[in-house]
Amino acid sequence: MDIDVLTNLGPKNKNLLNKLNIYTLNDLLTYYPYRYNFITIKNINEALDEVVYINAIVLSDIKVNYIRKNFNILSFIASNNNINFKVTIYNRAFLKNALYLNREILLIGKYKKINNTFIASDIKFNIFNNKIEAVYHLTEGLKLANLEKYMLEAIDKNIKIDDYIPNYLLEKYHFISKDIALKYIHFPHDIKEIKQAKLRLIYEELFIYTFKLNYLAMLNKRAKGLKKDFLVEDIDDFISSLPFKLTSDQLKTINDIINDLKKENRMNRLILGDVGSGKTIVAVVAILANYLSGYQATFMAPTEILARQHYEALTNYFHNYDLKVALLTGSMRKKEKENLYEKIKKKEIDVVIGTHALLNESLNFASLGLVITDEQHRFGVNQRNILQNKDGHGQADVLYLSATPIPRTYALTIYGDLDISQIKTKPNMRKEIITKVKTEDQITEVLKAMLEELKQNHQIFVVSPLIENEEETNLKSVNLLKEKLTLAFKNLVRIEVLHGKLKQKEKDALMEDFQKGNIKILIATTVIEVGIDIPMATMMVIFNAERFGLATLHQLRGRVGRSNLQSYCYLISNTKDNERLKVMEESTDGFYISEKDFEQRGQGDLFGVKQSGDMNFKIASFQRDYKILLQTSQDAKEYLSSSKYQENKLYQEIINQINFLD
Repeated sequence: MDIDVLTNLGPKNKNLLNKLNIYTLNDLLTYYPYRYNFITIKNINEALDEVVYINAIVLSDIKVNYIRKNFNILSFIASNNNINFKVTIYNRAFLKNALYLNREILLIGKYKKINNTFIASDIKFNIFNNKIEAVYHLTEGLKLANLEKYMLEAIDKNIKIDDYIPNYLLEKYHFISKDIALKYIHFPHDIKEIKQAKLRLIYEELFIYTFKLNYLAMLNKRAKGLKKDFLVEDIDDFISSLPFKLTSDQLKTINDIINDLKKENRMNRLILGDVGSGKTIVAVVAILANYLSGYQATFMAPTEILARQHYEALTNYFHNYDLKVALLTGSMRKKEKENLYEKIKKKEIDVVIGTHALLNESLNFASLGLVITDEQHRFGVNQRNILQNKDGHGQADVLYLSATPIPRTYALTIYGDLDISQIKTKPNMRKEIITKVKTEDQITEVLKAMLEELKQNHQIFVVSPLIENEEETNLKSVNLLKEKLTLAFKNLVRIEVLHGKLKQKEKDALMEDFQKGNIKILIATTVIEVGIDIPMATMMVIFNAERFGLATLHQLRGRVGRSNLQSYCYLISNTKDNERLKVMEESTDGFYISEKDFEQRGQGDLFGVKQSGDMNFKIASFQRDYKILLQTSQDAKEYLSSSKYQENKLYQEIINQINFLD
């Protein structure tokens, strides 16, 4: 049912709801609050320098003082519990006409007894006693009061909401019904109702997710692939010819891939490799085995600069083979692309490296046997399926690469539809990155270390969390850092700034200049591309390191140490309590660090990924709800094995969608 049925929903508020992806009543009712205000109404004489809610009456005319542009102070006299006091609130001049004499209002803020003044942060016009107020993420122009009004009306309409928890599981876990859960989640009377609603809605969301995963896993086991015919001896010869020795983890992963390729079933394998662990050479071996079997391959990277890096690496690795590699990117001219499409279709190209340009409907392969996606979480299931079907049969083997070191126990549940290989050990030629945690008082020591690297013609990454300087916080912005570092190094080296607000062409140009060694210090936000190799970059300096998760810090640290040169990472913190950061000094094992991050911060940095089916959770959280996730995974497997899902219309729709993609 469309939201147009709501009373008094004008075009303006309809557009604002649409901005929040709310188009139907179902969308509205499943737009969940992200927190709650537990409102306890107090009297003015009970307020002790803390944020309080107070019912009051306006006793005087309203005064507005305009201090400067975009800054005003509204003030008036109010009364509560027979005590008169002054109320001030900033930048609320627009409330003047609504605050008429004797009007009852609700004040939110702090009472300063010493000068009998209530500093309000907000003023509401509905008087109530103790209550729980749901708080939602809003868009500019949409008032919470209006969203509440629409939500209440939608609930009162008693529309049929699809319930995805099978009846026997509803009974087993004594869950409340879906319609009651929606009432409780939006308009709870107490904490018990919130808990009941959350548990039921989180379980449902994770059950759908794990059902999809388990169904995909079932399909993958049945899916016919293209059995590859090649000699393992030829693969061994290639590995022996490499100028470096592969690690035991790399060799084990290659063995997993060779076994997959030899089977008649389609390969769906995820390689979880720590930063700098050497995932690319494993992909290269898979491409060679695929080529020796007479098939084409495609390798999709998230950015043009990373695609170009892979292209150069593959061209170098295969220089002794009659294997033709091509690069396809969005920046190529139309004529160039069309010529390349023709060569690929005629099988004059064996491997195509590219970005999202590979998804173009004009691109078709003669005999596609292998699809590789680098940083797989950036590509959804839909995109991967488009690639798989580029020659019509959809039987190509698929290999996913990810530099996000997720602990295996979590990965097996979260990527339950894939076979998983892990690469933990680093290539022998690489030295461990020396990491040091420093306070801002020790910045001179860090600058001296930077100067030593610059004297050796090495390059340095400097990372800051922000672009513009924030006066109210003690954070360094990239622009301020550039000024300070330019002053510190007296313009002796070229220093540039890279951040997310730059156009892609500008970012690529800066990274290319850095790769060539023209830029010696690159100051950036966290937009530094995963996997980019800058062999001469030997130092990473991260300001306000306490603001980042350990997993993110580890990813950033992995941008240096890409050669046999000794590399360093300095974590600058403006807090004395740096125990959390000490983990980075202790270890360079991404899997160990991700475990610690999981314990300390939760899923934010660890699972910043889109999952199978391009599903975004509305209420569930992998880390917080991990026990529920494990239970739903077990329940979903049992549901699938019992075949009860075949009688459920809702699950038949889910299956039809998955089958359509597959």
